[in-house]
Amino acid sequence: MTIGQKLHQTLASLESAAANMKTFSLDTQDQNAQQMFNQYAQQLDSICQGMEGRCNYIEQQEPQYKVSSQNQKQ
Repeated sequence: MTIGQKLHQTLASLESAAANMKTFSLDTQDQNAQQMFNQYAQQLDSICQGMEGRCNYIEQQEPQYKVSSQNQKQ
């Protein structure tokens, strides 16, 4: 597995975790838990943005690490 693939796999995992936090927030009636899950989702979204920027930078600097769209879906 190349660096590009590892970065994209990590980004996909982070995006999945953020989506889970948003779902947990919607699934609970506890206001404190909703707030906590929303805060976690926002933090993960911020991390995802940073990671996406890093993926783009790496791919520009090292074209061999570019991951095709088809590989990202696997």
